[in-house]
Amino acid sequence: MEALVYLGCTVPVRNLNYEVSARKVAEALGVRLVDLPELGCCGYPLKSGDQRAALVLAARALAQAAATGLPLVPLCSACAGTLTEAAHHLDHDPAARGEVQAELDQLGLTYRPGVKVRHLARFLLEEVGLEAIAGKVVRPLTGFTFAPHYGCHFLKPSRVMGGLDDPEDPRSLAQLIAVTGANALDYARLKDCCGGGVLGADEDLAGRMAGGKLGELTAAGVTAMAVVCPFCNVMFEGQQKAIAKRLELEIKVPVVYLTQILGLALGFTPDELGFKLNRIKPKELLEACK
Repeated sequence: MEALVYLGCTVPVRNLNYEVSARKVAEALGVRLVDLPELGCCGYPLKSGDQRAALVLAARALAQAAATGLPLVPLCSACAGTLTEAAHHLDHDPAARGEVQAELDQLGLTYRPGVKVRHLARFLLEEVGLEAIAGKVVRPLTGFTFAPHYGCHFLKPSRVMGGLDDPEDPRSLAQLIAVTGANALDYARLKDCCGGGVLGADEDLAGRMAGGKLGELTAAGVTAMAVVCPFCNVMFEGQQKAIAKRLELEIKVPVVYLTQILGLALGFTPDELGFKLNRIKPKELLEACK
């Protein structure tokens, strides 16, 4: 099984542990992640300022993916959402597709409707399957509890991202956690945003949004929060100490990528999964998985 991996902008710069663990998990599950160096930005950072430019950037990536004939598998939820929305827009709006194609002609690219975009977590669920993953588990994570964080872009907008899960009652990430033998926590702020979307405009508000969730998980005593988006990680892990100080709260929640949890269950060592790059480490988990 092959898929075209889409790293986006944030993962290669700030979240190498996500990339490393994703590649290990894919390898163990028989998925060959193919790299295409020409892939650029998905366009998400431009959407609020120049929607046309953002759409052209997304179309460029979609056209490059179409030329390979492989499904496009982003690691970032924002990238996955942006590319999926762009594909839906272009596939259903011939006028917009014509305008965008005029731009792509200058690059020697052709947009072809029907490009399949799947976030890595969704790809694992739909293309690999829980049964196949369970069959590869060699180190059950029994006794550990992880709090899944879905974020805003993994399942929404549902009319475009539909078919995987119910955004009002999500279970997909919990299923991927449970297949490792660990417990997936169902908690009050499960569906809350990380606050990253407003960080550049209102740092205090962003901190309160993330802090509320981190406070609940601190009280719950979870092993770690499990994320599938690099910018959610930036908020919950990278900003955690600053948030605790600003809100005057006792917060200490390890934050790991779902692929790191899966990787441990599949038998990889913490070092192989990039845990040295995690700022706040789940010490008991790592001790048990040496």
